[in-house]
Amino acid sequence: MPGSNDKLSVLGYGCMRLPTTVGGAASSLINKEKALDQIRYAIDNGVNYLDTAYPYHLGASESFLGEYVLKDGYREKVKIATKLPCMTIFKKEQIEEIFNKQLSKLQVEYIDYYMLHSMNGPSWERMLSLGIIDFMDNIRKEGRVKNMGFSFHGKKEDFIKICDGYNFDFAQVQYNIVDIHFQAGIEGIEYAHNKGMGIIVMEPLRGGSLVTKMPKSVEKIYKHAEIKRTPADWALRFVLNNPAVTLVLSGMNNMEHIKENIQVCSDSLPNGMSSAEVEILTSVKNEFDSLLQVNCTGCSYCLPCPAGIDIPAAFKNLNNFHMFSKANATAYHALYLGIQSKDGKAHWTSSCVNCGKCEAKCPQFIPVREKFKQVQKELETPLTKGMAAVGRLFIGNKN
Repeated sequence: MPGSNDKLSVLGYGCMRLPTTVGGAASSLINKEKALDQIRYAIDNGVNYLDTAYPYHLGASESFLGEYVLKDGYREKVKIATKLPCMTIFKKEQIEEIFNKQLSKLQVEYIDYYMLHSMNGPSWERMLSLGIIDFMDNIRKEGRVKNMGFSFHGKKEDFIKICDGYNFDFAQVQYNIVDIHFQAGIEGIEYAHNKGMGIIVMEPLRGGSLVTKMPKSVEKIYKHAEIKRTPADWALRFVLNNPAVTLVLSGMNNMEHIKENIQVCSDSLPNGMSSAEVEILTSVKNEFDSLLQVNCTGCSYCLPCPAGIDIPAAFKNLNNFHMFSKANATAYHALYLGIQSKDGKAHWTSSCVNCGKCEAKCPQFIPVREKFKQVQKELETPLTKGMAAVGRLFIGNKN
């Protein structure tokens, strides 16, 4: 990390999508045994940066790390990164209160890398009004935080403004094959890097959308490439090819993926890709750009929805409808919005109550309600709703 004596692994472990017993990243029910085995395997094989946050797994991620992962001498083997949930802070006293709670949940005396979570222009101005500068100065001076940074989901000009607004050590940004100029983008990365800041990259696989169920046109590009690599290998190497990048985060919950990512990151070098490799990835980006309908990474920040709509699932199905199998996307839409829910009722996007809460919390600034119209037109057809109704009857639920 620039300006620090820390020697960080090129690969960081993202703790937002740990294996769960039910509900995915939006669940607090972490499969503790499986997650512990996976994280400690990664640590034993060189990964020394663990990234979590106050809201991950509905608040359970930090506690899981503190109660399980960081025991038995593992605290000394890793650097812990977590985030102040600025999106929920509107009173000055909340800042210190939440920070102390995080120390307690993690069971640590200090945090190695602490971030203002999901910054954008308005949230930065609000935190300034609540005295965040003095707070950051104090926790650094007291040694309760070793490195201060921020994660960002906003406009490029606001990213630069925040970089200039405080002596931050690092920034965490979204960057991948598709999102080269999105949000802070490559321009923001270079600006922060030139200021001596470290760059942590999140969403290198774009929530898995760059590696699973590849569009046939993208598969064709990879298949005919002279160099043979998996989509995950290509995606990680793309990020690490940028010399400004300090490390890349991966939200890993599959042991095979963990092993592959460790191997890929162990031999990926800055500026290590040939012009032919860059050309291949440019073709892949262009193809994805032509197919993607909604810029959703599945982070679930928009949940819970007052109307019970699984918003990430709706948008994932819409993207899959255009990028992969229309039949499968329709079936999954009927399943996830028409059958599976805690109350056993269908929650189509047409159930939206137009409150706009999801749009206010979306780090990608997706016009959710407008995109719902496309979902309704292409996926929530009489056929889909009929499939869901039959499914509910089959499982004995007539709601």
